[in-house]
Amino acid sequence: MSPRTFAALLFTLVLWGSAFGGIRAVVPDPFSPGHMALLRFLIASLTLVPIALARRVGLPRKRDLPRLALVGFAGITVYHTALNFGEITVDAGTACFLVNLSPVFTALLSMIFLRERLRAFGWLGIAVSMCGVLLISLAKSDRLEANPGVLAILGCSLAAAVYFVAQKPLLGRCGALAVTSWATWIGTVLLLVFLPGLASAVAKAPWKSTLTVAYLGVFPAALAYVSWTYVLSKMPASRAASCLYAAPLFAISIGYVWVGDQPGWLALLGGLIAIAGVVIVNTLGREPAVTENADFTTGAQRNEERRDRPASA
Repeated sequence: MSPRTFAALLFTLVLWGSAFGGIRAVVPDPFSPGHMALLRFLIASLTLVPIALARRVGLPRKRDLPRLALVGFAGITVYHTALNFGEITVDAGTACFLVNLSPVFTALLSMIFLRERLRAFGWLGIAVSMCGVLLISLAKSDRLEANPGVLAILGCSLAAAVYFVAQKPLLGRCGALAVTSWATWIGTVLLLVFLPGLASAVAKAPWKSTLTVAYLGVFPAALAYVSWTYVLSKMPASRAASCLYAAPLFAISIGYVWVGDQPGWLALLGGLIAIAGVVIVNTLGREPAVTENADFTTGAQRNEERRDRPASA
């Protein structure tokens, strides 16, 4: 790995890790989860415009619009609204652990839609991850129950899996930057359902809170995706994805400094067990697809894309 690639990877990890603490700093006061998501991605969408123009990102083809709409709805609208709601009660580090369960959901969705198979180790990994989630739930409520914050973040992890699976046929035709840009713009348009009351919330919010949302929009939501695209162009996707398992370490550290979040030992143990299950699924649990859809990319690029990465914030 070259120094420039390492710097881009570290830049991405730090920014995505910092997003969890940033969200905790502004929800639910002064911004509601919906207002927070909309304001953040209005800023992210504007940030991506000059980058997309400089990289000559063109208009999507008509046949790609429904899939791009699904990608934007799942990966932007649902994911970030659910994450913001979940982080009202779940600390930054634990939230990052839960979000990184997305490869487990991706494996299950790929089995249904991409005709991939799970080995016995795959099912074992899923069981291990679910045990980790149960420990996290216990840590958050002192008893095993359907904790709303944990369930919300599991929902955004599922939305991330839909995002990864749905975008696969688009990556070969459009490129990662184009898919990211159009998904962000479409997802932001769908977030306009939260527009009523946003101006009032911004007017009443302390300038530090508004500045935090601006940071989340420009850096973790826009520039980190650009740097991630650069990393993927310089190293195999599977190798890059393995580095993203370090994201919870950054989330825990930055969350502690930023908002004083300190996960309990049971939540940390549950998070580590959950990530161990994800590693088992991704390394030992999956088989290649039996047949290929002609709509998908081919060759080494397609094989690399199947090694799904954890989600980001």
